[in-house]
Amino acid sequence: MSNYAYNKKAKFDYEILKTIEAGLVLAGPEVKSIRNHGIKLSGAFVGFIGDEVFLKNLHIPKYKYDGRKYEYEPERERKLLLNKKEIAYLKGKSQEKGLTIIPISIYNRGRNIKIEIAIARGKKKYDKRETIKKRELKRELDRKMKEF
Repeated sequence: MSNYAYNKKAKFDYEILKTIEAGLVLAGPEVKSIRNHGIKLSGAFVGFIGDEVFLKNLHIPKYKYDGRKYEYEPERERKLLLNKKEIAYLKGKSQEKGLTIIPISIYNRGRNIKIEIAIARGKKKYDKRETIKKRELKRELDRKMKEF
């Protein structure tokens, strides 16, 4: 299992409540571009159109060796593959106040490219400061332990 992209900013900006694995509908050159680690998850989010789930604002650049001459849109909406129960659950959670659905990572499971999405609640400014303080304390402790 290879991890192609990870949204580092997500764990800093959001409190992760639950994660779900989903499939992703992609074109052939997009898959090759992802396998070359050419993907940006920052700013991406999950939205609904009718009873279908789409990943919006995900940037996958055009595969540089793709010889086709066509107009490519790197930030188009991409459909997520979930079963009906999961879609209903996500739709209910997205309508709750203060909750959002964000992508955490993109990886492969066998030949398939999967995406891990999370139901998250935005952190307040004081929560972010606390996270920074804990991280700095851990770094300092690691430095002290390394000296001994």
